[in-house]
Amino acid sequence: MNEESRDVIIAYCGLACSNCGMYLKGKCSGCHSEKPMNRNCKMKACAMEHKYVTCADCIDFENLKDCRKLNNMISKFFGFIFHTDRIGNLDRIREIDFDAFKEEKRKDGRA
Repeated sequence: MNEESRDVIIAYCGLACSNCGMYLKGKCSGCHSEKPMNRNCKMKACAMEHKYVTCADCIDFENLKDCRKLNNMISKFFGFIFHTDRIGNLDRIREIDFDAFKEEKRKDGRA
């Protein structure tokens, strides 16, 4: 697929789903879809309740590391195993905006 036409899918938690191995293998369609890997994700439930595109939209936490739904042992383990920095991604979304972040992910191909 042409890199410029590839759709970049960003999860509520900041993971670039479209760069994730589970997404690429067809085992997950991203948390914004009907076929997410984790149907009981607390981050997704919170973001949907507040009508956020991602947790970067959250106004309750200036520092997203203070959110226990987003920053807990399971999330840290997930980040370590899959080499992702979801909070870093969310901070970057806050810095440059969602569409610019998607374009960065389209170019670099990292989750």
